[in-house]
Amino acid sequence: MKAKELREMSVEQLESKLTELKRELFNLRFQHAINQLDNPHKIGDVKHDIARVMTVLREKNA
Repeated sequence: MKAKELREMSVEQLESKLTELKRELFNLRFQHAINQLDNPHKIGDVKHDIARVMTVLREKNA
């Protein structure tokens, strides 16, 4: 997900996206713990997306 796309979203959409990404990260960590994760780099990608969403949320709240 690109930061430009995130900046076009509303605050409510960003908060729901953040919740969705955190849920996905939890599921990926769980799969990784039981050795069912095919691509472990996906965890890092989701973490970066969470950081992008949080950054845009802070920009909009400032």
